[in-house]
Amino acid sequence: MRAVSFNVTIPGYVLGKGLGRVTEAALFGGLSGVRYGEVAEPGIPGRDWVRLEVLKAGICGSDIGALTFKTSPAMEPFSSFPAVLGHEILARVLDVGPDVRRVEPGQRVAVDPVISCTMRGFGADRCPSCVNGLHGTCERSGEEGDVFIAGRRLRAGLTVGFQADLAGGWGERMIAHESQLFPLDDRLADRTAVLLEPLAVGMHAVLGSRPFGSGPALVIGSGPIALGTIWALRAAGYEGELVAQIKRGHEADIARALGASEIVSPGDQARQGLVETGAQAYMPIVGDEVYAGGGFPLIFDCVGSGETVKQSLRYAAPRGRLVMLGCAAEIRKLDLTFVWARELEIKGYVCYGDEEWRGARKHTFEVTHDLLLETGAPVERMVTHVYPLGQYRDALSAAANRRSTGSIKVLLDPTAR
Repeated sequence: MRAVSFNVTIPGYVLGKGLGRVTEAALFGGLSGVRYGEVAEPGIPGRDWVRLEVLKAGICGSDIGALTFKTSPAMEPFSSFPAVLGHEILARVLDVGPDVRRVEPGQRVAVDPVISCTMRGFGADRCPSCVNGLHGTCERSGEEGDVFIAGRRLRAGLTVGFQADLAGGWGERMIAHESQLFPLDDRLADRTAVLLEPLAVGMHAVLGSRPFGSGPALVIGSGPIALGTIWALRAAGYEGELVAQIKRGHEADIARALGASEIVSPGDQARQGLVETGAQAYMPIVGDEVYAGGGFPLIFDCVGSGETVKQSLRYAAPRGRLVMLGCAAEIRKLDLTFVWARELEIKGYVCYGDEEWRGARKHTFEVTHDLLLETGAPVERMVTHVYPLGQYRDALSAAANRRSTGSIKVLLDPTAR
């Protein structure tokens, strides 16, 4: 089958870090570790596994971060290469193993890309996270599994798309365990359904942040995770003032459509939004402006840069909650003073899992799916670009250069020719 794969090597790392600033060929092209071509298609490895045809797959900021070598090496032991990339996946069921009961051939499904202990074949020896339905923090993702794929043990990896044996969505077909699959209502168009995974990331953080308390809340970021968090807050019942810090006009329009009360730009507008909460500015002898009084009781940082983490810590109200969704990594000269000086609560969220929702326990994908139908929100407006699989370089360039291309969510379509 045809697929886009990525291999990590020391020469590739050196070349990407150096020449990547000059030419995208060192990141996505012929000089990089990205390849497009035929890859082996494994058979179904067990009775409860499924073969899928990929219909659409998203390009995530974490994909771009990996390809441009901007992510922290801390998670490297929990992945394996070469890997067919892509963890935001809309697919159709082709074949099912004899024990599969969750899906049937012909159904459209969203794919939970996290590799759980169940998928690794650990059975009764699952880790505590997986036992509790929170496989996004699987504690055995650095180990080989007991399942055999193409004649060898399943290698290390936290998610498909960053794992050598289980192809991600940037290919024509893939295999999956039935526990990963969530059937989709026909009322959800493909461009909405393919967003289930990134929307579920925001939903998982929002559901974990209840009770919301009284506003205002601040969401920092203008990508799919931030916009999805705005929608998730409203869909899950947040009724307070919801301020969105957005960079570009078309992103601001979508944020309003998804429930933002107010839009501010980074810098002076955001500062004014803070002052309107009752915050008073003070200037220390050395350093940047600080504030007391007012502030935001709930902040979602969906960027994770040094600037946004710094802003979040300074804009939070006393005993405020800071939710980290951006992939914050190594940040130099990070001043943590306000963590203790304001008694802040900081919590990170990754992926999704089992949620307590309306008196039942449901997977985040199910909650997100049902609320998309319930709210009818125009989340598909986040999809700005769609490319055939063979045009992956153009797709990656569009996703990596948001300022010039205006991209929000870029998709690859393996069915397009």
